[in-house]
Amino acid sequence: MSKEVLSVVEIMSNEKGVDEEIIFDAIETALAMATVKNYDDKYDVRVEINRHTGDYKTFRRWLVIEDDVAIEGEPEMFLRMMDATDIDPHIQPDEYIEEEIESIEFGRIGAQTAKQIIIQKVREAERRKMVEDYQPRVGEILTGQVKRIDRGDVILDMGDNVDAIIPRSELVGRETFRMGDRVRAFLQAVDFRPRGPQLFMSRACKEMLIELFKIEVPEIGDDLIDVMAAARDVGFRAKIAVRANDPRLDPIGACVGMRGGRVQAVTNELNGERIDIIQWDANDAQFVINAMAPAEITSIMVDEDRHEMDLAVEDEQLSLAIGKGGQNIRLASELTGWELNVMSKTAMQEKHNTEASKQIDLFVAHLEVDEELAEVLVNEGFTTLEEVAYVPTAEMLEIDGFDEDLVNELKQRAKDALLTLAIVNEEKTALAEPADDLLALEGMTVDLAKTLAGQGVVTQEDLAELGTDELLELVSLPEQAAAELIMKARAPWFE
Repeated sequence: MSKEVLSVVEIMSNEKGVDEEIIFDAIETALAMATVKNYDDKYDVRVEINRHTGDYKTFRRWLVIEDDVAIEGEPEMFLRMMDATDIDPHIQPDEYIEEEIESIEFGRIGAQTAKQIIIQKVREAERRKMVEDYQPRVGEILTGQVKRIDRGDVILDMGDNVDAIIPRSELVGRETFRMGDRVRAFLQAVDFRPRGPQLFMSRACKEMLIELFKIEVPEIGDDLIDVMAAARDVGFRAKIAVRANDPRLDPIGACVGMRGGRVQAVTNELNGERIDIIQWDANDAQFVINAMAPAEITSIMVDEDRHEMDLAVEDEQLSLAIGKGGQNIRLASELTGWELNVMSKTAMQEKHNTEASKQIDLFVAHLEVDEELAEVLVNEGFTTLEEVAYVPTAEMLEIDGFDEDLVNELKQRAKDALLTLAIVNEEKTALAEPADDLLALEGMTVDLAKTLAGQGVVTQEDLAELGTDELLELVSLPEQAAAELIMKARAPWFE
């Protein structure tokens, strides 16, 4: 029988390509199950096969438990410490007492039971091996053959009995495949499912676009060109930002290729998706200007605090800058990471004039200066009383016509005005009474409600109409907490 055991292990290991130890474990489990059926279903049995000779021994075993522990399950499988120490004085709880019993012959075990266990063990080993083989390849583009279409999802045969799935949502536009078609996709994850590990792939992610360029443009693979960012409107248009590590190299030209061959190869793979190749720039404003191509930006205003930029274009280029359905501005925003607002040159000038007028009125009212001086401050970039009060004196002295006496006077008036406004706000906060629905809102405190009421946010509806950034300007809260508070205030809208 020992030769028969070794023969089965060798044959199964070679056929399935799995480690012999896994086959040994499967046979031990099968022999143990057959032994239990042969003796008593209440036995706990362990079989041990000698890996070199194929001989095996069978043991009945009992789990050792404390004397006062209640037995759950079959009492015949447990042994209390008082009895176990009579057999082995050194035994400890949760260890096993074993007694060798007669082994059944390998040829007498139920063939079906042994077969099922071995097949199960082999499948588990194959699944583990698949994970080990494919986990390091997550992030690569792989090729498979269409095996079937399941409710729009494409199932690929990757070879060696390995299947991958491209969910319908991860396909490019309206592309369709037929049985046997060869398909390239980006491996996103290897995951375990009830029927074993599964490869999850995508053709719609931006990583697919980046990896295709790495394949088509050797300079990227050689680290002469870096892909800095990418954005996609899947199936329609994409933008990819690149930079050259060698100043003598044109990164856009290299990615376009001779007669557009390289970028065209990527476009063809993505079912005709149009691709804009953008020159990356360390200067955020210049990067945004590049990303807005083909529209030409005439002026740009940057708001660092809000992480926003206002872009102005010639009136006749407004529709081009926005793009069909807002496509161009949306992709440029995703590519650069900035919130972008595009408007015509006329509208930008009107907005600038309106904001400048408000700032001039602010300085006239609180600094007690004439409009001409207030306009000089605005033109020099001052927008708030805080800036006038706390910008270094040396910087203000650089303004044409400003001397030290004038600068000191303006700074003192700004500080006095800020103090007065703070006192007024404190009085408003102390006098303001928040509405009952604002006080009753989950997560709201009395102090927070009074602070909001002092800022004019009196009711739950007032709070619901605020954006997260607007709320953070009024009170000091973590951004996540502010967003959750606003969503709770908006709950009645959805009801």
